This record gives sequence, structure tokens and C-alpha cells, in this order.
Amino acid sequence: MIHAPRHAALAREVMAQAVAPMPLPGFGRGAAPESTTIVLATSPRAFSAATGGRTPEWAGGVAMPYERTIVIPAYPVPGVDRRQADATLRHEIVHLVLHERLPGTIPRWFDEGYAEVASGSWNADEAWALRVAFMLGRAPPLDSLELAWPAGEGQARLAYLLSATMVDHLRRRAGERGFQLLLHNWRRLGTLDASIRETFAMTPGQLEDEWKKAVRSRYGWMQMGANVGAVWGVALLLALVAWIPRRRRNRARVAEMEREYHMLPPPREDGVNVEYPLAEDDDER
Repeated sequence: MIHAPRHAALAREVMAQAVAPMPLPGFGRGAAPESTTIVLATSPRAFSAATGGRTPEWAGGVAMPYERTIVIPAYPVPGVDRRQADATLRHEIVHLVLHERLPGTIPRWFDEGYAEVASGSWNADEAWALRVAFMLGRAPPLDSLELAWPAGEGQARLAYLLSATMVDHLRRRAGERGFQLLLHNWRRLGTLDASIRETFAMTPGQLEDEWKKAVRSRYGWMQMGANVGAVWGVALLLALVAWIPRRRRNRARVAEMEREYHMLPPPREDGVNVEYPLAEDDDER
């Protein structure tokens, strides 16, 4: 543990959490690997220096599996409370556990998605946004995440959501025993792609298509409406505010046109050929 003297109490809390076993889907339980180094960065500059300067400002923690090192901020991060900070630490620990227990290269989407699910970082209620992303054509394919993880916070959140829902789909599809078998086959065969073919008798591309359909079905319009109901309510209110005065103006204009239609013709100066709707004689009624 590397920390400033003033962060000694925080360091003890972090260490206690790091060595406490936590549930790991498909593996049982696990904790931070032995000889793991955790750095408590004292400032954004120290955080950037410890991570090589390649970490976006919004990142709440970084794991470097091949160095068995985790860097987390010891300073307040805007918008991050204690529970989120604890979940972030678990997220980074999971990265180290995965790279210790699985052979070969771990696809980025699985690495991040598994860490999100195992750490409890992801919120399933937000998955409706993924359906919208599919509709708008803004959801990148999973293999594109292997080439470059988005640097912008908004796109990165979508990438985390993509990855977490895919790992969640694998667990739901196979059940806990099936998911355990997937990881077992991965260790035996050496790659995730080979394990998918062995475990599910399908290609990774077919699995991705199945996952997209599951997202559209599972996170449908009802959930979307429940999550954005307040937004639509505000939009409806604004529409009414704009529509009511316009409707009143239109009604006033129609009334004015009706009055003009029934208006008596102006009298001519010579009084010729002017027909007014005179009152009927009592004899003609």
C-alpha cells in the first residue's frame, strides 16, 4: 500500500476491503491477488502520474493487471459518494482477479463487463439507454471496443453498459453452472471465442446477435417509460404551455372572422341597392 501519512486511516479501510473475499460469478469467491500494490493518489496530478497520464479525468480508479497495481484517488471526486468509491475499488480488484485466473488475452468488453457485474457497479435500470442507442445506430459492436475504449465520458458509459449487459446475458442464458462451465472451458481451451463455441455451440457473432435481441426484449418501452417518465412529463408540460396561448389566439381569430362574415355591409352614400336585413312585418311572420 502506497499512501500519504495523512491517509493512514483510509489506507487501512481500503486494505481491509481488498483482502475480504467477495462473490465472483463463475469462480466462487475471491479477493485481491497477493503482492497487489494499491496506490492512494493524493491529487489529480498524482493520479495522472501514477497511471502514466493516459487516464481520463472522470475515471474513478485504474487497474494495471500486469503490474498488479491499482490506483485510486484519496481526494474527493465530484459526484462520487462513498458507496460508489467502494464499488470502484471492487471493480479494479476484479480486473486483477480475472487476469490472474483466465489465460490469454481477455476481450475488453468481457473484462469491463464482468468487473461491472461482479462489483455491483452497473445499474440495470439504465439499460433502457442501450435500446435507444441501438435504435439510433449509436451502439458500437463489441469487437470495436477491443481496438479502443472510448475516451469521452458519455461514450465510455455506453461502452460499460454494453459490456455489462452482455456479461449479464451470458449469465442469464447459461445460469450460474453454465457460466461456470464457460469459464472452465476458457481456461481449458485458452480463448473466450473457443469457449463460446464449445459451451453454446454457436459463434461469437451469433451470440452477439442473440444478445442484441435480448436487450430489445428485456429493456423495452415499459422500462424506458418508467425511467424517462419525468422527462416526458416535463416535455408535455412545456408543449401545453406553448399550445394553450396559441389555441386561445386561434379561437379569438375564428370568432373575429365569424363576426366579419355576419357583419352588415357598409351603407352607400346614394342609398341605392342597399339591402339590410330588415325586421319582418308582423303580417309576414
